[in-house]
Amino acid sequence: MVTHVSAEVRGDERGALLAFIEEQRGGIRRSVLGLTEEQARSRPSASELSLGGLLKHAAEVEQMWLARARQEAPPVRRDQSNWHESFELVGEETVASQLAHWERVAAETEKFIRSAPSLDDTFPLPPDPWFPPEGRVSLRWLCLHLIRETARHAGHADIVRESLDGKTAFELVALERVRG
Repeated sequence: MVTHVSAEVRGDERGALLAFIEEQRGGIRRSVLGLTEEQARSRPSASELSLGGLLKHAAEVEQMWLARARQEAPPVRRDQSNWHESFELVGEETVASQLAHWERVAAETEKFIRSAPSLDDTFPLPPDPWFPPEGRVSLRWLCLHLIRETARHAGHADIVRESLDGKTAFELVALERVRG
């Protein structure tokens, strides 16, 4: 753990879940601190991942899951033909534009989770072969999934950033505080 997530107010499960999602978002956001666009687009490790691509992907995935929970069509459609674009900055996309986009998505997620009648409320999973037929998940599951998904990619971002310039997560936390 690089940063500390404060204990929730007694009984504030939503607040606790949202705080852990935000903590993991911070790991990815910090990974691009002080980088040029060229550095953020580079792939310095054996992986095809770039920090800009990880940033974009995490924001896009959160937005997609929020749309599913609202039972709306996702704003960006991905299939085999364009899946790779969810992991790279394309066209006029920049780190700054992706950070701003994710900030809006995060605010929507928080508003949606805080306003839901219950974390036990469910929504249907899509009919993809990797989901159970007629599967449903709760908003609690959604929050836990976003924690897991974002944490996984925050770990990737740690490795890519360290491969890029040697900076570790601890150094990036310190840099963020100085810039704060």
